[in-house]
Amino acid sequence: MKKILLIFLALTVSCLAIQAQQDKNLEKQLTKFEEFSSKTGVIVKFVDVTLPNLPVSYSTLQTGIRTIMRGSENAYFYRLEEPETSRSVSHIAMIEYSDLVEINKAVSRLVADVDADVAANPDYLENKFKTSDGFEVGYYVSKQQAHWYLKLERYSSSTVFLKSQQDVVDAFEAAQRKIEELRASNGK
Repeated sequence: MKKILLIFLALTVSCLAIQAQQDKNLEKQLTKFEEFSSKTGVIVKFVDVTLPNLPVSYSTLQTGIRTIMRGSENAYFYRLEEPETSRSVSHIAMIEYSDLVEINKAVSRLVADVDADVAANPDYLENKFKTSDGFEVGYYVSKQQAHWYLKLERYSSSTVFLKSQQDVVDAFEAAQRKIEELRASNGK
């Protein structure tokens, strides 16, 4: 009987350890914006520059550049904000400059692929790029049409559909140019 109890106890402890590890893996990871802006013990200054809104189906995304000044360090983020919905929920993507550069490279590749993907006439096809912070840009093809989308946040249903492919290209390239201009004027 003692052996059965010991085996049961060992199995229970093993199951609890596995569950604890799974819970730890599901914890929310901090984004680059959260990591940089949440430092304690230092003064952190936020400076916003507004950019033109990005048209999406049924509304627009407010966009801008947020500069975070923390001591002698500056960080630059492209901010995309979906206005509050009827449930008082808004979704915000904060894309760090180096991620924005990679997104622009990926968007160029996606734009190069989209016509061939539509011509292949699939039942469904999805082509996307995802950052480590969970932001996604891409398109899906259905019924011989490409539909571009952005997923603003990793942990929520924050997908917005864009009116045109060119809107994506123009908005993200303009954001990168603006950050480069700000970096040059701030010397960092």
